Amino acid sequence: MTHLDAANNLARWLTRDAAAADDIVQDAMLRAYRAFDGFRGEDAKPWLLAIVRNCYRTTLDQKRRRAQVPLPDSETKGPEIVADDPDPEKAAISSNLSRRLDQLIATLPEEFRETLILREMEDLSYREIADVTGAPIGTVMSRLARARALLREKWIEGGAGDGLS
Repeated sequence: MTHLDAANNLARWLTRDAAAADDIVQDAMLRAYRAFDGFRGEDAKPWLLAIVRNCYRTTLDQKRRRAQVPLPDSETKGPEIVADDPDPEKAAISSNLSRRLDQLIATLPEEFRETLILREMEDLSYREIADVTGAPIGTVMSRLARARALLREKWIEGGAGDGLS
């Protein structure tokens, strides 16, 4: 239960849909509970996030088989960051920058987006990300570098280059 927020965060970024993310996390928690006796390791977070990722992939495969895969909605937002600053103008600017960053992250290809989320938002190590995604550690490192480069490029193209450098 201590990693439920991380599971929800990853599921929301993968699905871009709060209701679907809730379903995936519920399924993942059930699977994790059933498989907990077989867990061998020190940190359950990467293990649980791998289950969340696998549940997402299973759901995606099922939707593809039914030919009901929804197109990504560019207006769907991830979690918003609220500024503690009392100045409304600064708060509005900060909120706009956060919203813009969330939108840009959502446009990244899935393998880059998930690697970026696991590293930057969930603070997983390269090894843990490799365990979650099933990719070699070198692939994780190159995906992360490529995700950061794409994000930087999209940020600058969007005219918001002042806030990310």
